[in-house]
Amino acid sequence: MATIANRRIFAKPQCIEFRYIVGVTTPSGQSRDLLRSSLDLLVLSLLVDHPHHGYALQKGINQLSGQTIAAGTLYPLLHRLESGGLVAATWDRQTKRGRKIYHVTDAGKRQLKQQATDWQAMLARLQSRILPALRRVAGK
Repeated sequence: MATIANRRIFAKPQCIEFRYIVGVTTPSGQSRDLLRSSLDLLVLSLLVDHPHHGYALQKGINQLSGQTIAAGTLYPLLHRLESGGLVAATWDRQTKRGRKIYHVTDAGKRQLKQQATDWQAMLARLQSRILPALRRVAGK
């Protein structure tokens, strides 16, 4: 079971509360579980466009989701994808500190296609139930 800790960051003139769970930081009210359950799909979709190093992936996920993913969540995920043959990595030694550059493999592309198809089907099923319920709640 994951541990949740609430922290408040005080900034003038407002107070922003964040919840930390399983390496994903979200402003209150946003669903961290939606992002967490979609991370494999999101990482593969970012890598299919072009290779990235871990920090660039982390920034891309943060920008796309509006949520912060911790390095302690991302790097084990990348290692799992790599050991599963879905991504491969090479070392870029052109900087002082070498970076591991990740790219999606053919198996990763097949997995992305299958996961995206499954995700779209699930989304359609959920929307068919959730959207009418939202309309009823809103009184429309």
